[in-house]
Amino acid sequence: MSITQGTSVRGTRVGQLIATVVTLPAALFAYVIGSLTPMACDSCDGAEAEHFTRSFDTAFTLLRVGLLTSLALLLVSWGLPQTEENAARRAVFAVLAPSTVVFSFLLFEGMVPYPG
Repeated sequence: MSITQGTSVRGTRVGQLIATVVTLPAALFAYVIGSLTPMACDSCDGAEAEHFTRSFDTAFTLLRVGLLTSLALLLVSWGLPQTEENAARRAVFAVLAPSTVVFSFLLFEGMVPYPG
């Protein structure tokens, strides 16, 4: 029996499930760490505090956009029809979701100037 175009395929949600189990806790971790980052500059004052605040505001906005993008990618991977021709697309979106979390967090960490 061959699979024809548009035929539903069973058991192909493993990639989305793994991506969900990895993406959601990683996104929560990244958001919590990002939210706690301003405490690194509690002792800052003057120009150093102003520079940190401007950099942090931009970086935290990009982190939130990245985390929302990863959630959207995850939803797309779950929302695509479960057919053979969408298998590759579902896999790509499932891989992109946790990758976006990691990229967003690394970008955030690179943009925030920690006092030292």
